[in-house]
Parts: sequence; C-alpha cells; structure tokens
Amino acid sequence: MNNPAEIASEIALKKLYAAIDNKKNFRFEAGAGAGKTFSLIRGLKYLIEKESATLLKSNKQIACITFTNVAVDEIIGRIDHNPVVFAGTIHAFCWSLIQGLQKQMCDYIPTISDKWQKRIEDAGGIRRKKIIYDLGYPIVTEKEIYLHHDDVIKIATFFLENDKFRSFLFSRFPIIFIDEYQDTNKEFANSIVKNIIENDNRFLIGLFGDHWQKIYGSSACGLITASDDKLEVIGKNANFRSDKKIVDSLNRMRPELPQSEVDPNSEGNISVFHSNTWSGSRRDDSPWKEDLPAEVAHKYLEKTKSELVKEGWSFEPEKTKILMLTNNVLAVEQGYSSIASIFSYTDEYIKKENHYISFLIDIVEPVCTLYKNKKYGEMFKTMGIGTFKMRKQEDKITWNKDLTGLIDLKEIGTIGDVIEYLKTTKRPRIITKVEDDEKKLEQYLLLEDGEEKDKASDFYNKISRLKSIPYSEVVSLSNYLDDKTPFSTKHGVKGAQFENVLVVCGRGWNNYNWNDFLEWYRLDKPPKGKEDAYERNRNLFYVGCSRPQKRLALLFTQKLSSSALETLKEWFGVDNIRDLVLDA
Repeated sequence: MNNPAEIASEIALKKLYAAIDNKKNFRFEAGAGAGKTFSLIRGLKYLIEKESATLLKSNKQIACITFTNVAVDEIIGRIDHNPVVFAGTIHAFCWSLIQGLQKQMCDYIPTISDKWQKRIEDAGGIRRKKIIYDLGYPIVTEKEIYLHHDDVIKIATFFLENDKFRSFLFSRFPIIFIDEYQDTNKEFANSIVKNIIENDNRFLIGLFGDHWQKIYGSSACGLITASDDKLEVIGKNANFRSDKKIVDSLNRMRPELPQSEVDPNSEGNISVFHSNTWSGSRRDDSPWKEDLPAEVAHKYLEKTKSELVKEGWSFEPEKTKILMLTNNVLAVEQGYSSIASIFSYTDEYIKKENHYISFLIDIVEPVCTLYKNKKYGEMFKTMGIGTFKMRKQEDKITWNKDLTGLIDLKEIGTIGDVIEYLKTTKRPRIITKVEDDEKKLEQYLLLEDGEEKDKASDFYNKISRLKSIPYSEVVSLSNYLDDKTPFSTKHGVKGAQFENVLVVCGRGWNNYNWNDFLEWYRLDKPPKGKEDAYERNRNLFYVGCSRPQKRLALLFTQKLSSSALETLKEWFGVDNIRDLVLDA
C-alpha cells in the first residue's frame, strides 16, 4: 500500500502529465524534501516517450536549464544521455542561443554599461572582433571580446524582446524546463513571463522549484507568477525526508503547501533552546545588537550540544550538521577569528566582497588544490589561462618550483607573505583589484602627514592588519565557506539532508534578524518596506529547519521578545521550548 507521501506525489505527477498533454505552462512547486528532482526527471521521461521522435525529426530539443554543472550531470545521467534533451546551466543555454549572433551582439554590447563602452573604446572599437564566452570575466583584446557570466544572460534577456529571436528559440527549443526556477536571474525570468508565458502560445514552459528556498540574493527572481490561464500551479504535497513531528512543524510554518510524511507512525524530535534569562550584558553594536558576547555564545553552543547528547544525538559529521544562522560563534569555532575581527561587516569576508579575500579563496586556494591533485587543465582555467600547455621541460620545472613554494609558504607565512610571493612568481597572477589596492598602500607610505593621509589611514590600517594574519586562517575560512567542516554556511546546506540538524540563530549577518522575523510572522503582513527582509529571513529559516530527517534543534543566542517566543511555540509546541541556563 502506498504511503501518504507517495500518494501525494502520484497526484502531483498526474497533474504534471495533464499539463504537458494540454501544452499548458506550469509552475511545479515542491517544498523541502518533496522530491522535486524526481518529478522533473519523470516529466522529462514522459516527454521523451511522447515527443522524442517528432522533435528529433525536426532537429528540435527539450531544454532543461539548471544552475550547477553537478545538477546538469545528474539530469543527463538519469535520462540516459537522451539526445532529445539539452541539459545545461543557464549560462550554457543562453550562450548556445546567442553565440552565432555576432553582429547583433556587437551592436548591443557597448550599451550594457559605461565600463563596456570604455573597454571597447580603449581597444580601438568593436568591429571585426570575435565575441567569446569562455573564462567568465570581461576582457577586450585587439581581436576578441570575452564576456562576463552576467553579460551572457543580459544579452539573451534583451534578445527575447525580439520576435525573430523568439522564433529562432522555438525552432530549437519549443519545450523549456527551468529547474530551481526561484534562483533564475530576475530580469531573465521577467522576460520569459512577459514575452513567452503571457504572449507566445507556441512554447511549453515548465518551472520546477520552491520560492521559499530562494536564498541567493536580490538578483534571483523568487516566486514567478503569471495570469491564471497562462500558468498552472501544481503543488507537490509530499515530504520524503523528515519524520512526522518535523513535517507537522513545517506545515504549521507553511500551511499553504501542506506536506504528507512517508510514515505517519514516525515521531522525530524537536528541541528549541533560547538564552533569554542570561543576566549579563548583551552586545549593543550593529549588527550584533541583543546577541550574546562571542565567548558566552560559545558556552551556550557547548551546553546545547551536551543536552542533545543526553537525548541520543551523535555529533559525528556524517550524522549531524550544525547550521549557523549567526556569525557570532563561527569565527572562533572555525579558526579565522583574526580575519573576522578586522572587518566591520561580515559580508566583506563571508561573501568575499573584500578583494584580497576573494582572490585568495576563489583563485589561490583552488589553484593549489588542483595542482596537488594534478588537475592541471582545471588549474589553468581557474587562473584564466585557458588551454595553456607546458611544452618545455624548463617550464615544468619553474611551474613546479613556484607552486610548490606557494603551497609551503601557505603553511608558515602570513597573508602578506603570500601576496608578496605572488607579485614575483605571478602564478597565479594577482587580480587587478588587488594590484590596485597594493598601489594604494604604496602611495599611502609616500604621503606627507595631513588631511589626505588621514583619510586613507583606515584603508591602510585594515589591509596592513589583514596582511599580518597567518595564512592558515584563509584556509580555515575557505574550508568553512566550501562546507568542509561540521558547520555549514547558509548556502552550503541548501538541497542537503542530515539525520540531525542543529540550527544556531543569532546576529552578525547584516540581512538577518530572527526576532524581527518571528514578530512579523504574527502580523497579517510584514511592515511596509520590510517585505524583502521578511522573505529573506523566512526562506533561510525554512531551509534550515527542513534539512533534518529525524532530529531538529534550534538555539537562539539573540534575545527573543514574548511575541517571537509565541511564534516558536505555535510552530514547534510549548513543551519543546526551553530556556537554557548555563552551569554556574
């Protein structure tokens, strides 16, 4: 006999097949644990069975757009590499459409931005230059124009306004599925809705995803809507991941998309800890207001783990994940506290907005890892060298010497030592933004005391402090951001599941305030002007709470109001809320 989740899944699949049969555009909304990818694959296989002969005869394909190469490989593998389906990232899909439109791109590229116009002018104009999308960052040479990732989507979005381009698109891809639709570029999604879903009946558009799991920033579209007669909404009311008690809490949190669990007799466990009765002084500085001091927050985390072990938890990494929706405890726990102490805003190092952090984590660390693993092709691509080959023996000796020296220096040197070393070896080459900052540092030292030097002193002091930190902290930060630790970033945990999940909610992220979110939930709608903040907090909280299979725990190091506590009681049950007291 089918279980409740399977019954709900079959109902959703029947609606999906009916939409395909009726050539009706649809949005397939699948909450956390619903098995969205399973339904996407079933939809593709249904289309393959029905349409493959007709499509292949007319040299057409079904496009399946997704957002990582890993997801692309998974989809291709699960449909047995069927040639009627083009599966690719949104960038690969857009480039496949526009790469042959060289003249039209030449007309449009200078209008993208002032930066593009200046690049082209500095290179002597745009004519007779070949437009290439390869390395992913913008360069204009004497003969070539290399596009940035974002430019590929911008160009395709602009072309979608053109009737001839849409006819060309239909001649290749009359059926388009978009996986994780909520993470689609906002302008591209709006163009799909406006120019195809609402106004072009030739296409079949299928959107698969969950707008409550949009956590990737302001450029993503989130919920996609259209006229009721133009876009059918299919909800998948199943949860194949979590035990009943956790599913029930998710349903109270999100009643408009109720889910059925696999086993109605399963239990699951939920524990919610807060720190309201702590009597010491809380932090008062933004964005840490009303959070515990870092050393106290660490004690609360250890106390929480101790309590959960008594309840049968195991904190082995393969069983349990600690998801930190706070930045208060992380730096100390993870070994990059000196880096964290330098920056006023966590985005500077967590989102790699600082040029040095971005360069070291996105280029230097991958280059060293790829070199050690002998993946030289990927290494050269990361360095922006493309298909470079070492043809001479002396080249191999020099490269080996420089990169081995870099790897050794990372273990014993400072960040500044590594930067100085790379200035000499240029393997990898220092990015332009870091070079510019290095020039600013040199210019600062030449300034005479006065107003100009005073203005530049904050920048000089910050970068000088950063460069004095042991490089090992960069490795620790990189490991955390790449999800190689028992702790998870908010992005690293998306799509994953674990037997047990502990979610730590505190301050320190500029865009997140859990007390405000829990208070706003009790209103009919968030305060005016706070809609985006509410959605951002809601989505990340939901993603965190929907990861576990058997056990969910939450720890709030941020002080909670009575209204916020009422929301937690409503979602998780009064008996599961505990005021955690530290041992004397």
